[in-house]
Formats: sequence, C-alpha cells, structure tokens
Amino acid sequence: MRGTEPVVRVARVTKAYGALRPLRIEELTLLPGERVSIGGIDAPGAELLVNLVTGASLPDDGDVHTFGRRTAEITSADEWLAWLDHFGIVSERGVLLEEATLLQNLALPFSLEIDPVPPDIRERASALARECGMPIEELGTPAAALSPDLRIRAHLARAIALGPRLLIIEHPTGRVPESAREALARDIARVCEARALPALVITNDDAFAAVLATRSLTLEGATGRLRPVRKRWFG
Repeated sequence: MRGTEPVVRVARVTKAYGALRPLRIEELTLLPGERVSIGGIDAPGAELLVNLVTGASLPDDGDVHTFGRRTAEITSADEWLAWLDHFGIVSERGVLLEEATLLQNLALPFSLEIDPVPPDIRERASALARECGMPIEELGTPAAALSPDLRIRAHLARAIALGPRLLIIEHPTGRVPESAREALARDIARVCEARALPALVITNDDAFAAVLATRSLTLEGATGRLRPVRKRWFG
C-alpha cells in the first residue's frame, strides 16, 4: 500500500518575488500516488514554487515540508545538493545540448562519455526514450532540430532517469502544439503510474491538466487559496 505521509505540504506560505503581489499559498498537500495540477501561476511564480518545494528558496512566512522534512532545516550546500536527487524537474528552463543528438542528451544522466555513447548507456537511454513515447528513429536527431513535443519528452526522460521520488512539471505545453498535448499528458500519466511517481504539475492549460492530473486546483492570487477545478476533456 502507498504511504499516507504527504510528499509535499505547504502551509500559510508567502514569498515576495517582484510581482505586484507575493506568491501566497494557504495550504497545499500532495499525497503519494497523486498527480496534482495547479493553475493560476505565471512563469516567474512557477519557478519560485519549484524552488520552494525543492528547498532552493525559503518562504518569507509559513512552512514547506517535502517527504516529511521542513525545507528550512536543510542548512548546508552539500546536504541540499544531495536532497535535489529526490526531485525530477520537467521544465523548458532545463538545458539540452543543442548540437548533441537526442541519444547523447538522454545518456547524460548516466555518463559524461557520450561521443560515442557506450553500448550499455545506449541501451538505457533508448529504454528511456521508449518509456517517454519518443520514436527510436529520432535518437540521432540533434536537440536543436527536435519538435517542441519531443523536447519536453526529452526533459521528462532525463527527469526520471535516476529514479526521483517526486516529479515536478513546470508549464510544459507553452510551445507544444495543441494537437500533441493530449498524447503528451497521457504518456506522462502512464510513466507516473508505472513508476508509482507522484507529480506536482504547474500549468494554466486546463485541458492538459484534466488528462494528466488526479486532482486539479487553481490558485487565487490575492488570498492564496487553492480551489478545485472541475475536470473537462479534450475535444
């Protein structure tokens, strides 16, 4: 059975970040096995929320707990860098080596020796590509030539490569054509289900969230309250 200890618990958090108002979250709980989407957050606010959950930033007020630990208790750089291994982050802010092939980019979590990719690493990278719904024939394509859909899938593959405990997905559909979003949402959900991987999804794409998330919320910026969103589907 899945545990009941929250993966993420945010309580009465306020954090200023240069917007008209600070980021406020009154209460957020993400349980094991859940995929929770949050809408109503702009790109800078989404980056800030990712930083709060991972402990890269601390709130001005309130508390953030991940995996039962208060992030403010992580006090050394070495401890925080080790803590980051718990998280897989899917974001367009992530770096792909543009001149390297998709295969080489997927090999990087396992080895820095990517020219050429060793046979055992090639096998692991190819398995990641299949798991994340990428055609094997695209493995030789330079990252700079990948479609927006495949770029996000590449970020997904690298995020899950080393077995994180929480997947954080930050505004993934901004450049993805609408026609490709449903399949992307279903593939991410499939990956999370197969790995029993909880996910925090920050997106203003309600249709995408309706397919991917087990629970959809939207943030009221002035109050910090998260209210449920009724699911709707593509089409």
